[in-house]
Amino acid sequence: MHVVVTGALVENGAVLLVHRRPTKRAYPDVWDLPGGQVEAGESELQALARELHEELGVHIVAESAARLGVVHDGSGEDAVHVGVWQIGDWVGSPTNRAPDEHDDIAWVGISELGDLPLVHGVLAAMVRSLPSFECAGRHQDVTDCAQDGRENKPDCRVCAATDSSSR
Repeated sequence: MHVVVTGALVENGAVLLVHRRPTKRAYPDVWDLPGGQVEAGESELQALARELHEELGVHIVAESAARLGVVHDGSGEDAVHVGVWQIGDWVGSPTNRAPDEHDDIAWVGISELGDLPLVHGVLAAMVRSLPSFECAGRHQDVTDCAQDGRENKPDCRVCAATDSSSR
């Protein structure tokens, strides 16, 4: 299973998205929230801070971060656990510091998210209804244990290891 974290930087009714290069092996040629793999020994928030600095050159204010939920996609070795976070405050102006991963970044109006090819369609619903959301994807299992009382996905090692105090 791949453990990934993404962050929604929202400003003036728009969210910052990155466009994944068409040559990427996983999820090519789609828009996504910035983020990346959680490394061994890192919390989701630590990984998010590292990834947003590497990809965008910004420093997030950890106290402003709120975990929106989790997207589970795929199965077996290709399974992905994506922790989705809202970032309320950051320092610096986002720029594309990872041109080998993203060929574009853009502030997109939250109302326009449904018009774009997104890596996970449920992301639009999550961002549209900040700070909370309720939806169910057709091809993904959406879990938001902290906000709507649903149980963790039982076969997900990350959900099993995550206690409610870290959300």
